[in-house]
This record gives sequence, C-alpha cells and structure tokens, in this order.
Amino acid sequence: MKPTIFGDVTQDMKVVGASKIAALAQLEIERIIERGTDLIGKLGESSVDVVVDNVAGPGFEPLLKLLRRGGRYASSGAIAGPMVSLDMRDFYLKDLRLLGCTAWDEPVFPNLVGYIERGEIIPLVAGTFALEDIAVAQREFLEKQHFGNFVLLPPGQ
Repeated sequence: MKPTIFGDVTQDMKVVGASKIAALAQLEIERIIERGTDLIGKLGESSVDVVVDNVAGPGFEPLLKLLRRGGRYASSGAIAGPMVSLDMRDFYLKDLRLLGCTAWDEPVFPNLVGYIERGEIIPLVAGTFALEDIAVAQREFLEKQHFGNFVLLPPGQ
C-alpha cells in the first residue's frame, strides 16, 4: 500500500504556487495546477466533489463554482485573506456544505498519531522550532517559501 501523504497535498489534485511545483511533483500527485490558473477554465464548472482550502481570499469564489451539486468545501485557514465574496446562488442552488475546521474531537489526534507511527501517513515537515522560537516560525511561515508544515517542540524535546 502506497503511504498517504499528509500536509500540503491532497490525493488527487493540488493547486500550488510555482515555487513548490517541483517538490510536489516528487510526491506522485496525480494532478498539479499552478496557483493563479483559471480553475474553471481548466477543470470545468461543477467538476469537483470536495475542496479543502486554507487560502481563501480572492480565490474563494471560483472554488464554489467548481463544486458539483451536493459538494463540500472545508477550510481551517485564510492565509490569503479572511474576507471573501460568496454568490449565494452557488451555495443554495447546488446544495453545498461549507465546513469550518478548527478543532478536533478528542479521539482524532491519537488516531492521527497512530497512522503516523504505523507509516500509513507521512507528514511533510518543513522545519522544527523550539516552542520559545514560535515568533521565528511565524515569520518563516509568512514568507511562504516552505514546503510542508512546521513543528513546534515543547521544552525538553
């Protein structure tokens, strides 16, 4: 069984900035599209079942047009900006579900760690920082040059 990659990628398609395309291509992603591409022109309206978007900002509105009837949009972030434009017709005429994801139920994290320990999920780690260096990690995150996730290590690790 091929391990699932967890972090900056999805199983089927990834929209990514030009600077990350080469790194992502090494992960055997089925389809990589450069951020800024006309997604509706490339994929077609109502062509996607699920969108997981942590970017938001001006790219939000076309994502709802990509979703099929009954599609789902999930987000746990808004790094391109928290204010978005929403055409309510896309939302209610397609019976879409919009999901905000900020907290996990108690058993989710131990279950996730189990997948990692068994090698079923391989986290993409861009870097590790001591907890007291959280401001440094935040500055590096805002530079948007990393590939993967940052890990904060508690004291004594």
